[in-house]
Amino acid sequence: MEAFIASKPAAFSGHLAASSSDALEAERVPILPRQPRTLRDTGLEPRFVTALVVKAMHASGKTALSFLTGRLHLSIGVVREVLQGLVAEQHAEVAWCGESDIDVHYQLTAFGQRAAAEYLAESRYVGAAPVTLDAYRALVEQQSLRRHDGVRITPAELHAALADDSIDPAVRELLGAALHSNRPLMLYGPSGSGKTTLARKLARLHQEPVAVPHAVLVKHEIVQIYDPVLHPAPLQSRALEDRRSCDTRWALCQRPLVHTGAELGREMLELHSDCASGVLRAPPHLLANNGLLVLDDIGRQRMPAGDVLYRLLGALERGTDHVAMPGGATHALPFDVSLVLATSLVPESVLDDSCLRRIGYQIPVGPLSEPGYRALLRHQCLLRGIDADERAIDYLINELHRRTRRPLLAALPHELLGRIADFAGFAGRAPRFDVDSVTQAWSSLFVSCAEKERSNLGDAQ
Repeated sequence: MEAFIASKPAAFSGHLAASSSDALEAERVPILPRQPRTLRDTGLEPRFVTALVVKAMHASGKTALSFLTGRLHLSIGVVREVLQGLVAEQHAEVAWCGESDIDVHYQLTAFGQRAAAEYLAESRYVGAAPVTLDAYRALVEQQSLRRHDGVRITPAELHAALADDSIDPAVRELLGAALHSNRPLMLYGPSGSGKTTLARKLARLHQEPVAVPHAVLVKHEIVQIYDPVLHPAPLQSRALEDRRSCDTRWALCQRPLVHTGAELGREMLELHSDCASGVLRAPPHLLANNGLLVLDDIGRQRMPAGDVLYRLLGALERGTDHVAMPGGATHALPFDVSLVLATSLVPESVLDDSCLRRIGYQIPVGPLSEPGYRALLRHQCLLRGIDADERAIDYLINELHRRTRRPLLAALPHELLGRIADFAGFAGRAPRFDVDSVTQAWSSLFVSCAEKERSNLGDAQ
């Protein structure tokens, strides 16, 4: 499995071919919320923030003010307000002062140490202060690519994103209509036709950055949202974003791409407790909020496909998913994704009619045309720095494919060239796309299939 706040909504932020004026506008408009300057501004209960400060001090002993602000992702004003209360209650004291009013170290008193033990018994979490559920919900809605006033993908942008795939123009038109509708779409076709690669490429259509909270407070439970793997730093520079005035409880990220396949089970759709950190871990479909969720191998999951889809489609229509936590209680968390499904099965054999109607667009992704296959093969050769011998391409298509009746699938050029490079590397020579190399790669790829066919034939006789 793989698992971003924006001034403009999008299903995967930012367009590939954004105009210079749009780019400048994106730079001008702040993405991260403004920094809370007082304890009240955080939206959190004073005791909760006090507990975070005390636990952080307990873990580090003499603690610099700057360390606390960085560890808890809170402003100096908020942390100082809490510390003043702790000093007044004799739970903390100033341990050292420098030349400036922010160069100060604090330490817990004996009373403070006892309070820290009580706070740690309630929750072991010591990290970025969470945002409120209301704040998270509002930001997810604001960043949604499914809003009626959201930015729409243009034909030129879609063509640029898929230019290397040699996709049939009719399929590209279907994709464009599906993306314009912001409805869930399903890609179906034989294994190796490029469905998964195509689904993941749709994430490139939106590149503007968004904000993701490190954690959210949900009914006194801390739910961790930010994942550095699923929420990487934005591709576009945000140099004009004044980080000193931003709420660093939110991280600036690319819109997420979360990909899950046959491993998906019921338990993966719920919250999970992390005893070591004292938080609840959000399920992957919620980590995809404001981004792209790809459900691959539909019909092969560890739970019925209809159960998965009815749950996610219903949650998507409501904008909220009710996720269970250990113990049985449920929490209503925002859910907003661009949903792409992929299957190598016939859609009607996996889902009933009512579910298929809710998906919106069912797009077949089959074998490439011969010109498209040739173009993709040449492009793959170019990427690998291998000269494409036209005679070898003719031999591959006219002899190997047609003789064996194997369709011109999009996955084959990449696989064959990879094997050509493997054989050449082992032999200590530069890879060449000639008839001999193609034959060797083809035989290594399909010999097991041929042996199986011969074995089955022998058994039948």
